[in-house]
Amino acid sequence: MKIAILIPCYNEEQTIGAVIDDFCHELPEATIYVYDNNSEDDTYEVAKQHGAVVKREARQGKGNVVRSMFRDIDADCYIMVDGDHTYPAEMVHDLIAPIMRREASMVIGDRLSNGTYGNENKRRFHSIGNYLVKSTINFLYKSQLEDIMTGYRAFDKLFVKSMPVMSPGFEIETEMTVHALDKRLPIKEVPIAYRDRPEGSESKLSTLSDGCKVMYKIFTLFKEYRPMIFFTVWSAFLLLVGLAAGLPVIFEYFATGFITKIPSAILAVGLVILSMLCFASGLILDTVASTHKKQYELELNRMIDIPGGYKSDQ
Repeated sequence: MKIAILIPCYNEEQTIGAVIDDFCHELPEATIYVYDNNSEDDTYEVAKQHGAVVKREARQGKGNVVRSMFRDIDADCYIMVDGDHTYPAEMVHDLIAPIMRREASMVIGDRLSNGTYGNENKRRFHSIGNYLVKSTINFLYKSQLEDIMTGYRAFDKLFVKSMPVMSPGFEIETEMTVHALDKRLPIKEVPIAYRDRPEGSESKLSTLSDGCKVMYKIFTLFKEYRPMIFFTVWSAFLLLVGLAAGLPVIFEYFATGFITKIPSAILAVGLVILSMLCFASGLILDTVASTHKKQYELELNRMIDIPGGYKSDQ
């Protein structure tokens, strides 16, 4: 199988050389691609000196880099890893094994279940954010994944070439996970070790702003993939509020034959109408989403049947 190692980079001059050397040692047959995302240091030059195929991505953000990588690079097995030297290259064999055996379309390098991330990571709020994202996705999609935000993953060709990357930044890991869950693509998790960044290397992830973007992406994707549930919840909420505002009006009418609480009556009617509109929107969008899923399955079948392309046992 043709193996590609994808390393998105932004200002990783200090660590990118060691990452390339480690993966060259573990997978000498693989091609290593480094996409430099407007680095202000010598990341591009260092990566080139260590033998990687280096390209530049002008659009800022990890999601934009991954989109270009998925479009440009052709392989049978893809490994995506950060350029900060926090993920051990020796674990790559465990990561790609399910891809080689065609047991999974995406393999997640799980940093959390064995406790190494909690021990090594010095930014406490990162751990809280990881737990919040994991809990939300597992609740919404009835899954039992341990690590959603890890940057160490392996993919098969079918996943990479059928994944519509829309996120511009650090929401990309969340988007890939939700995409696989919604499209029922097989996912496996492999426990991996994690080590903190070396002294002088700084994380590019902003806990608050990027965390808010990730949570927004989760609910946006939930609206797109599960519109019936999303709009039904809003419909029920508006209906309850409308009933709370309208019941005193109804009781007053039956008791006296008059309505004096005109603003409450107007508010209640408006909320009930909005509730009905939300429910109707959910029904319509659910039909659209169902049609899209059917079309996606047909497209997957077409891709699998390409001569010399994807394997039919996938």
